[in-house]
Amino acid sequence: MKQKEQTCIDLKTDRLLDRVNDLVERMTLSEKIGQMSQVTGMGGLTDNLRLAIQQGKVGSILNEVGLESLNEIQRIAMEESRLGIPLLIGRDVIHGFRTMLPIPLGQAASWNPELIKKGARMAAIEAASEGINWTFAPMIDITRDPRWGRIAETLGEDTHLTSVLGTAMVEGFQGEKLSQGDSIAACVKHYAGYGYSESGKDYAYVNISESELRNVVLPPFRACVDAGVATLMTAFSDLNGIPASGNEFLLKKVLREEWGFSGFVVSDWDAVKELKVHGFAEDNKMAAFEALQAGVDMEMVSTCYQGHIATLLREGLIEEKIIDQYVRNILRVKFELGLFENPYTKAADFPVSGNPEFLQIAKQAALESCVLLKNDYDKLPLRLENIQNLAIIGPMADDAYEQMGTWTFDGKEEWCQTPLQAIRAMVGDRVNIHVAKGLETTRTKNRDGFEAALEAARKSDTVLLFMGEEAILSGEAHCRADINLPGFQNELLKEIAQLGKSTVLVIMAGRPLTLGETKDYANALLYAWHPGTMGGPAIADLIFGKASPVGKTPVTFPKVVGQIPIYYNQRNTGRPTREEDITFMNDIPVRAAQTSLGNTSFHLDAGLEPLYPFGFGLSYTTFHYHNIQLSAEQINLGETLEIKVELSNTGSRAATEITQLYVRDIVGNITRPIRELKGFQQVHLAVGETKTIAFQLHTKDLAFYNRKMDLVTEPGQFNIWVGGDSNASLQASFWIKK
Repeated sequence: MKQKEQTCIDLKTDRLLDRVNDLVERMTLSEKIGQMSQVTGMGGLTDNLRLAIQQGKVGSILNEVGLESLNEIQRIAMEESRLGIPLLIGRDVIHGFRTMLPIPLGQAASWNPELIKKGARMAAIEAASEGINWTFAPMIDITRDPRWGRIAETLGEDTHLTSVLGTAMVEGFQGEKLSQGDSIAACVKHYAGYGYSESGKDYAYVNISESELRNVVLPPFRACVDAGVATLMTAFSDLNGIPASGNEFLLKKVLREEWGFSGFVVSDWDAVKELKVHGFAEDNKMAAFEALQAGVDMEMVSTCYQGHIATLLREGLIEEKIIDQYVRNILRVKFELGLFENPYTKAADFPVSGNPEFLQIAKQAALESCVLLKNDYDKLPLRLENIQNLAIIGPMADDAYEQMGTWTFDGKEEWCQTPLQAIRAMVGDRVNIHVAKGLETTRTKNRDGFEAALEAARKSDTVLLFMGEEAILSGEAHCRADINLPGFQNELLKEIAQLGKSTVLVIMAGRPLTLGETKDYANALLYAWHPGTMGGPAIADLIFGKASPVGKTPVTFPKVVGQIPIYYNQRNTGRPTREEDITFMNDIPVRAAQTSLGNTSFHLDAGLEPLYPFGFGLSYTTFHYHNIQLSAEQINLGETLEIKVELSNTGSRAATEITQLYVRDIVGNITRPIRELKGFQQVHLAVGETKTIAFQLHTKDLAFYNRKMDLVTEPGQFNIWVGGDSNASLQASFWIKK
């Protein structure tokens, strides 16, 4: 049966290639260049755009929305151009379309690939219902710098977590097969290294070794390629002196030759033209040449290909067979999407956007993305029977727009349910609610609203504070050097804390903020990121105990900006520091000898540890890990080790724990990280219940690129930890035999 299925697939592939080749043979050079050109809509169907489509000079359009307009655009391409080639319609469907999910970094905090896949499927259906067939997502850049505005779009700092969640998004967007009407082509970005931009600034220089590139940055891209992603986007950044859109090593050697990628590569917005700005090409003609030589199939927005491919061919700088191959790559995706057979969209074929099922997916995503960072004296969950007066304070308590977060061009603000709305609906007339913004926005730097906020707090038994940063403070080109709470938020928090009330702080933000001061002003701290359309009901359920927090940090929270980059899987160094070895500045004796502190690796004013580690998140219950067992003390290369551990719910509530498996390769051909995430599972436990959790670890899961850039698993000793975050202490060891 399997052989028969494979034969059918091969026949379909052969027929597809025949159709592609037949079309390429009939195309003029102008039409080929058209397929390699993506233009921006935004101005609607202008006369110029209509003419360009009729002449076959457009292969794709982005940022044009509206079903009627897009169907008309496809009609012109199909019926009024010479060859009738449909268009790819691109849009940034980043974390939802009409119904907004949490920002991707928030979704990553769920550590739930199935839920993330459902969210991407929902977004694909909503987008496809309006004529969009291509999204520029998921973004799978690894970053360790929360100053970077685009950390909001990432899936965090870890290679394994990003690989798993990124492939889940690809599978959600693309469905079971691309040709089904509610699938859209995914585009993984930004290839590669963009998340390492210097100083956390967008578009900045990236200096990264090939070892770091292959071992940390590239694996999520490889995972998505293996999952069948249709397209890939180059990064804006200059990687080691060679901008990504002109980087033959990335696009030809690694992507095509090593990984066998068969989709197509699109540049980022204007990135081909910007090769000139980088100083990598002397003019637009040579920018086109460099991008073509590197392997960029389609140019986004800028017109270097349109203006100069013909000249490059005449001058013999490129060969037309290269152009033909790039056009084949693009056409293949169009055929796989079924656009030649079904170029038009009928709204009646789709469920209504924002329907109850979609809203429930958005709510569950918001609920599982929230991370409980602090809960002193078990202040959460709140018990309605103990509250008569409740203060709800802060600029993020009732702002539907801001809770949607960055990249929400198409989100419906009027569909959003805010925390204030949800709490009012939940408590009804059983509690008196006293509302005050305190600050007009998160950036406000005056005390005009302080007294009203303080008065609301004085009247109340419990104070709920909703702080954070507005959506505009994160996302592309919205980087920050100071990532404390902006404005006078800490000042307001401090004055309310001095009242001695029970205080719960909910933060909505597009990045991990430095909360060293902030956390001291609240008894409980819930991190909600930008939670999307259903953020309010999700937060209300958590605050009042209808659900227990599940989320875990997908990125390390620094104490202060000066610790950046700080991440869990650093190297050991030759002089590692233990917490007990640290001496802080104020404890150093006057005129102490230069070497009296031990000469190890830490900051005198911040110590060694972050504020919150990777993988961290509290629950309304407590969990106990014990009895770790390995299937063997030694295994051979090519074998699988089974790791078992018992997990008990030792608290008073049923809840879900995200169990995490970490490994350290003690000695390597290159130095290895002190810990690496290799697996995780969601485990639901009733009160008092104990479950045995099993992980399978194959020796190939321990492979890395060595000094020669060979992918190898080396014999030797390995340590294993299993627990609830990257500081897990339950440990065992095993050996891979020589």
